[in-house]
Amino acid sequence: MDRKVSPLSKLFLALIFFILYAPILFLVFYSFNSGGTMHDFKGFTFDWYKELFQDTRLLIIVLNTAVVALLSALISTIIGVVGALAIHSVKRKQAKSALLSLNNVLIVSPDVIIGASFLILFTMAGIKLGFSSVLLSHIAFSVPIVVLMVLPKLMEMSPTLIDAARDLGASRWNVVTKVILPFITPGIFAGFFMALTYSLDDFAVTFFVTGNGFTTLSVEIYSLARRGISLNINALSTLLFLFTMLLVVIYYFLTQRNRTNGLGVRK
Repeated sequence: MDRKVSPLSKLFLALIFFILYAPILFLVFYSFNSGGTMHDFKGFTFDWYKELFQDTRLLIIVLNTAVVALLSALISTIIGVVGALAIHSVKRKQAKSALLSLNNVLIVSPDVIIGASFLILFTMAGIKLGFSSVLLSHIAFSVPIVVLMVLPKLMEMSPTLIDAARDLGASRWNVVTKVILPFITPGIFAGFFMALTYSLDDFAVTFFVTGNGFTTLSVEIYSLARRGISLNINALSTLLFLFTMLLVVIYYFLTQRNRTNGLGVRK
């Protein structure tokens, strides 16, 4: 039987969404303010967006952020899928639990501790702080996220699928590429988009490992905010919010398509 949602529950849900999205909508609204302040809306204008796109330095920072996010998401997805397959193949429960605990260390550890640890590591290893250090650190904290996204799909997969493929003469490589990977594709996409989002959003770790001449949007926005309130920050934050929403929509349609294909429904 379908359970009806009470009016009180709907009101509570609406209140939660209002608390979550009101600050963002407030920020978006004042990004079009010709008055240049966050407390007195004088008129509608796109001047802050025009000024934003005329800032060559900021556009380079956007490009840096996108490159780091895409590369770290791609590399961490590959490593995470391999790691999830390795953990899933372990037969002993104690060994598997130990590996999962080690995988979760970077997720549960505070970002400040992780950032400081990477800073000490790169300094001791003689790695110059900049693009390489940021990319390596983003890969490191994204891999455990991908593993956690992929492992549930591996656990859902019936062992009889692999046994049937082997009985039909499939090699170990064919089993992985034609049976396992297609089945866990939703988990791989989820891991990729989560890693991409975490990389775009990360500030604490990046703040420690970035160097002179290289920075990302999160660090730059923090730097701009410390100098004083400017509606350039609103415009930039609005575009980031819209881009994130676009990623969510793309991920939603990809997962819906995978579910439809999994049920055998043909378009």
